[in-house]
Amino acid sequence: MSKFDNLMPRFLRYVKAETRSDPNSDTIPSSELETVFANQLVAELTEIGLSNIRIHPQNSYVLATIPSNVTTKVPTIGFIAHIDTADFNAHNVLPQIVSNYDGHSDIQLDDDGQFVLTSSEFPALKNYAGQTLVTTDGTTLLGADDKAGVAEIITMAEYLLEHPEIKHGTIQIGLGPDEEIGTGADHFDVADFNADFAYTVDGGPLGELEYETFNAAQADISIQGKEVHTATAKGVMVNALQVAIDLHNKLPQHDRPELTDGREGFYHLDQLSGTPDHATMSYIIRDHDRQQFEARKRTMEQLVTKMNTALGQQRINMRLVDQYYNMRELLEDHMEVVNLAKQAMTKLNIEPIIYPVRGGTDGSKISFLGLPTPNLFAGGENMHSRYEFVSLQVMEQAVAVLLQINKLNVAAK
Repeated sequence: MSKFDNLMPRFLRYVKAETRSDPNSDTIPSSELETVFANQLVAELTEIGLSNIRIHPQNSYVLATIPSNVTTKVPTIGFIAHIDTADFNAHNVLPQIVSNYDGHSDIQLDDDGQFVLTSSEFPALKNYAGQTLVTTDGTTLLGADDKAGVAEIITMAEYLLEHPEIKHGTIQIGLGPDEEIGTGADHFDVADFNADFAYTVDGGPLGELEYETFNAAQADISIQGKEVHTATAKGVMVNALQVAIDLHNKLPQHDRPELTDGREGFYHLDQLSGTPDHATMSYIIRDHDRQQFEARKRTMEQLVTKMNTALGQQRINMRLVDQYYNMRELLEDHMEVVNLAKQAMTKLNIEPIIYPVRGGTDGSKISFLGLPTPNLFAGGENMHSRYEFVSLQVMEQAVAVLLQINKLNVAAK
């Protein structure tokens, strides 16, 4: 019997609640589904017995405090997760439980056998022999990203309040919306959160500890063509779709996600649509190195300028917006926060896995707002897909790491 008995039923309850964020909305949160879930969390945190429970009026984070139970002054730690899920189907999530997985057998997700988790396609399954896995039914994502993190943080809080003999400093909890559409942390209120440092609990497999992310920008491009009948097109037609293809082909051919790894950056054509009369394109631009990141943006700007010159008028318009930056720039001056998490994992015989993240977390933005916030594992695998799964035992170890971080924080003083 686990000492975190409520972790599994809590997680199953959370993933069944639809909370997909909406990239086309301009409200905060972007979806009423998130508001409903946030209010449910407020009720749960109230029942558990946390203090200062509220929903922030500007950023819609669910916030709560676990007061210190020590007389000495120790740093205040924050733990942050996001409540929304990605844009893969998230309606009517029906989690499936696979007990005592053998580490090699196929896991059939749907009744028809169309969608199967196999160790040949997903070799990480071999790491979970003897563990209890939660999978999808093949029709939706699971939502372990980041309902696992939410469940782990609340389970930590519940355990501490049930065990007042465990000494800890003040702990702040923040459960936010809209991470998956990249806007959730834009309005994070560092002063109101009132922590000395924090961790997002939004990583993947056991041991992940992330403090280096991409620098990120998005380029939205609009192309105005000149459509005429193909019979009389010579020297007159400007095919907006062809202009889009030409633009894409002028970018470095190797610098695409499917051809890069590690710290290699890229341009990713995320959307392309239109007609010969008008076309739109959307790129995401990524690089770990800030100077190379700025160079990539300049490449895009110069390409648009050069093509407009060749076209004889401004037919291509681009909106280029920075999304987040590599939090390593900030955390290099606060490595004690990273080292505290490493020490906590080591104490629990968990090997820290540290590598440059080919993506970002809310911690990227929050760190640049002035609160050092690396990212901890939450346990999910194959996120944003019908093949997503998570191990109960890894979620339990995540809760143990959070408790150990608090314990070491007190011991250090």
